[in-house]
Amino acid sequence: MATIETTARAPADRERLLALGAGLVTVTLWASAFVGIRSASHHLSPGALAFGRLTVASLALGSIVLWKREPLPGRRDMMLIALVGLFWFGLYNISLNAAEKRVDAGTASMLVNVGPIILAVLAGLVLREGWPRRLFAGCAIALAGVVVIATATSDQGVSASWGALLCLAAAVFYAVGVVTQKPVLARVSPLMMTWLACTFGAVVCLPFAFSLSQQLPDAPASSIGWMVYLAIAPMAIGFLTWGYALARTTAGRMGSITYLVPPIAILLGWVLLGETPPGLAVVGGAICLAGVVVAQRRPASAASRRRG
Repeated sequence: MATIETTARAPADRERLLALGAGLVTVTLWASAFVGIRSASHHLSPGALAFGRLTVASLALGSIVLWKREPLPGRRDMMLIALVGLFWFGLYNISLNAAEKRVDAGTASMLVNVGPIILAVLAGLVLREGWPRRLFAGCAIALAGVVVIATATSDQGVSASWGALLCLAAAVFYAVGVVTQKPVLARVSPLMMTWLACTFGAVVCLPFAFSLSQQLPDAPASSIGWMVYLAIAPMAIGFLTWGYALARTTAGRMGSITYLVPPIAILLGWVLLGETPPGLAVVGGAICLAGVVVAQRRPASAASRRRG
C-alpha cells in the first residue's frame, strides 16, 4: 500500500521540484534586472526603457512562435491575455518606473512587495486556492524581511506621496495580472502567453516610442546592450520560466517565491557592481529566505503522519 502511494506521489513531487527550479530561475533573472535598470537608466528614461524592452522581447519571442507555428488562442483567452499585458507588462512597469523617480529603491521594494500578499488573497477569492496558513505565515515573514532590507537601504521614510501610491498601484497591477494569467495557462502555452502579453504591453507603452527614438542615438552601446539584455533575459526568458512554473503550482506559492528578488538583487549588486550591502540588509535577506521556505513547504499527509 505504501509502495503504491509512494509511486503515485513521485510524479507530483517531480512537478513541484521542476516548478520550484523554474521559479528560482525567474527570480534570479528578475533580480538581475535591477542591476541592468540602474545601468541603462543613466541614458534611457523609464518609459523609453520599458517600451524598448517590451518591443525587443516581443520581436524575439514572436520569431520563435512563428518558427514553432503555434496557433493563436481563442477570443476569450486572447482578451484575458490582453488584460495581463495591460496590467502586468504595461501599467506595472510604467507605475514602478514613475514611482522610483519619486521614492528611493528601498522604500519602493518594501511597498511593491505587498503584491504577493494581495496575490495570495485574490488567489483564494478568485482562483479558489484556499487560505493555507503556511503560505500566509511565510509571506508575512518574508514581508518582514523586505521591511528590514528597506530600512537598511532607504534614504527616506514612507510618506503618503505620489511615489508611495504608485508603488502600491504597481503591487495591485502585478497581483491582478498573475490571477488573470493563471487559468489561461491551462489552455495556452507559456511561450504564446508571454509573447502576446509582451506585445500588448508594448502597445500600452507606445506613448514612449518617440522618447526612445530621441534617446537611442545619444545612448552609449552599454546602455543599449543592457536594454537588450533586459528584454531577452528577465523579460522573455524570465516570464517563460514563470509561466512554466505557474502552470504547475498555485498562484499564491509562486507569489511567495518572488520575495527572493530583493536579497538576490542585493547579492548581484555586491558581486557585479561592488555595492557592499549593509549588515542589516543581509539579515533581512535571511528573513526573506526563511519566509519563502515556510510558504513553499507543504503539510505532511495523514498517511505520512501515521508512519511517523
